[in-house]
Amino acid sequence: MKKLFLLIFCFSIISFPQSSKSLFELEEEIKSVQQSSSLEINNFVQEKPEKKKPILGILYSLLLPGMGELYADSYSSGKYFTIAEGALWGVFAGMNIYGKWQEDRYKSFAVSKAGIIPESKDEEYYSIISQYLNIEEYNDEKALERKFDEIYPERFFWKWNSQQEREEYRSLWLSSEQTFNDVRFVVGAMLLNRIASAINAVRLVSAYNKKIQEDVSWNFSVGISSPVNLPQFLTINFQKSF
Repeated sequence: MKKLFLLIFCFSIISFPQSSKSLFELEEEIKSVQQSSSLEINNFVQEKPEKKKPILGILYSLLLPGMGELYADSYSSGKYFTIAEGALWGVFAGMNIYGKWQEDRYKSFAVSKAGIIPESKDEEYYSIISQYLNIEEYNDEKALERKFDEIYPERFFWKWNSQQEREEYRSLWLSSEQTFNDVRFVVGAMLLNRIASAINAVRLVSAYNKKIQEDVSWNFSVGISSPVNLPQFLTINFQKSF
């Protein structure tokens, strides 16, 4: 009997830690199963971008018309300002080229027909020789008006062979001058294009900021859980905030 009791005691000592270890492992396995069997898919979309600054829209439009609208995510209207800007620059370049070409023509004409020396001659001189047949006619008129400081010395000599030559020269001179004068209108149109684009950009930035304030913030989640000793079930969460 004593031997039987001792045998049972030894068996319990040996088997107890093994049973304890099995329980601990079982608990860990349950946790592992709970973690691995729990599948959750979260998809969160936050439709709330940062507000845009009107001052940046203005600066972009002043730099290049249409860029302010692009900044406001509305280039569909801004592209027309960009196209207008490109066309105006084309006109600006073309008019300057044509005006310079006409200037070279009237100066060459004056050298060949009126005998002028082009060095050290200003724009006023080229204007004056289009109005007087020769230097004597001009100087006599200034002497009669007692404007002696405006009398030209001999180095400013010119003499047209006929009124027809003088008028032909004047036509070339006027064509060049008129072209350069018209360039100012093109520059003015460029300025107006920038101002109009800036105003439009401010309007679109304001509309953009107002729109994002009204946008919805969405929160959507789907979960699949499998607790121990319970069947799997699906959880769906759907939230929206204004």
